[in-house]
Amino acid sequence: MSIGVIGLGIMGSAIAGHVMKAGHPVVGYDVRTARVRSLRAAGGTAASTASDVGLSSSIVITSLPSAAALLETADAFARLKRPPRIVVETSTLSIDVKQRARRRLHARGVDLLDCPISGTGAQARNKDIVVYASGTRAGYKRVAKVLDAFTRAHYYVGTFGAGSKVKFVANLLVAVHNVAAAEALVLGMKAGLD
Repeated sequence: MSIGVIGLGIMGSAIAGHVMKAGHPVVGYDVRTARVRSLRAAGGTAASTASDVGLSSSIVITSLPSAAALLETADAFARLKRPPRIVVETSTLSIDVKQRARRRLHARGVDLLDCPISGTGAQARNKDIVVYASGTRAGYKRVAKVLDAFTRAHYYVGTFGAGSKVKFVANLLVAVHNVAAAEALVLGMKAGLD
């Protein structure tokens, strides 16, 4: 069975490409048809809707731009007669929204994992990203080989929502580092260094 990818932007298209290179068939969907055409050109299968991805994949990876997109996808899967078994949610969204999606999917027997990505789009293209996975340990174990396909590393960090919490801490560290580096550069320039 195919691995589904919903959201084929910078991160999602990189994920889909690496998963295909690892030998897994990929079926994908994005609201922008050009992105779906790009997936097809790269060897993936294009889906017309998120529901189509859910019907043809037992594992679906979501890389979505907004809370509304996640909730719409969860609702689409919840309406399916046979929804996917596991959804790997990689977006950086509020834990509250992810919890709402999780409750909707759990009612249909779908295991939603909170698996935000640490890294940039360029890093994703180079398979140099890290996933902080949280949710059921059994679900994490079932998707570990798929995570291997598109990450440098992935870590199980605990119960649902812990992945997002770790990502938020990592983002704070990046912001602090950036500010400290900028201050150091300004000090150097004021000291007369070019």
